[in-house]
Amino acid sequence: MAKKQTAGRERLGAFAPQFAAFNDDVLFGEVWSRENEMSAHDRSLITIAALISTGNTEQLGDHLRIGKGNGITREEIVEEITQLAFYTGWPKAWSAFNRAKEVWGESEEPGGETSGAE
Repeated sequence: MAKKQTAGRERLGAFAPQFAAFNDDVLFGEVWSRENEMSAHDRSLITIAALISTGNTEQLGDHLRIGKGNGITREEIVEEITQLAFYTGWPKAWSAFNRAKEVWGESEEPGGETSGAE
């Protein structure tokens, strides 16, 4: 059974309860849970591309972490951001790379290994 999404209620529940319910119950509860139609991995790639394209870096960190949890590798995120740089602009790519480094770490080697350097 999938873990129930509560981030909207935790962050906005008292201030905007209906919006929080849409976030948790509809977006994450219904749309993201349709794994037979599209994998969470692919939904994450699309969501990350949309956030980078529109310059929404505030939400980007959360979705990069979600994407990593959904199996997006360092190599995939580097390729995605590089591809987007040519279509969305270099500054947006730089910002996205800075956020991605926070999630995957600079010392992480391709394939998910961390470097032996201390």
